[in-house]
Amino acid sequence: MKVTPDIIRYEFIGTAAQVAQSNHSGYLGLSGRVIGETKNTFTINSEDKLKSIIKDSAVFNFTFNDGTIVEIDGKLLIGRPEDRLKKSIKRLW
Repeated sequence: MKVTPDIIRYEFIGTAAQVAQSNHSGYLGLSGRVIGETKNTFTINSEDKLKSIIKDSAVFNFTFNDGTIVEIDGKLLIGRPEDRLKKSIKRLW
């Protein structure tokens, strides 16, 4: 998978995720599949428990089907998934 700034427009439901950094110590290292997304949270199925992670307070490592791992700051992902498609993206690199 080619990683571009458009990655924030990706549909994350079904993707493997891990919390790499967080202001909340209980979220650190939490991993599992993203099963839901709202404007401000991801719901992750971790060890058969559902955990809601606030996007604004975490940095996520997403592992895509082809094995690509991408680290994304949750602040870039705030907003409803359908609204992120319309969002203009500032080039990050």
